[in-house]
Amino acid sequence: MLIAGALVAALPAASGAQDASMLGGHDINAPVDVAADRIEVQDRADRAVFIGNVEVRQGGLTMNTSRLRIAYVSGGGIDIKRLDASGGVTVGSGSDTARGDFAVYDLDRKIITMMGNVRLAQGPNELFGSRLTIDLDSGRAVMDGGPAGVDQTGGRVTGRFTVPTRN
Repeated sequence: MLIAGALVAALPAASGAQDASMLGGHDINAPVDVAADRIEVQDRADRAVFIGNVEVRQGGLTMNTSRLRIAYVSGGGIDIKRLDASGGVTVGSGSDTARGDFAVYDLDRKIITMMGNVRLAQGPNELFGSRLTIDLDSGRAVMDGGPAGVDQTGGRVTGRFTVPTRN
């Protein structure tokens, strides 16, 4: 697992990208903007459910999914605590893109966890696994392979990295 974490952390450097990524440079204090086809507010439960073509933006970070549940605390305003996305999720920032079946963004802990058929890409460089945890504060990411026979990973983290042309 330590090797996988090092490879994920090295992913932005491998492509030579200079722009901010979800692995570092994200403004975790930026407002969260959400758009969807439909919203259901469950005020007594302090949550809202967005359904259909859901688009989330926080600073340079985007999330697209088919269903999003937002848990919040109300009182003098709304304090968003957690975003739970399902139905296929894409998270992107700069040249980084992560895809998975589900995602949880814990705003208090500043962590995004993606699960199920996870693919992390930056340009032509890719990692595949069962679970990806991204610490937005430190820029550290860890990819797990998961149990053998689950998803497409065979229980292992796999990756492909481009190599510059050498003479």
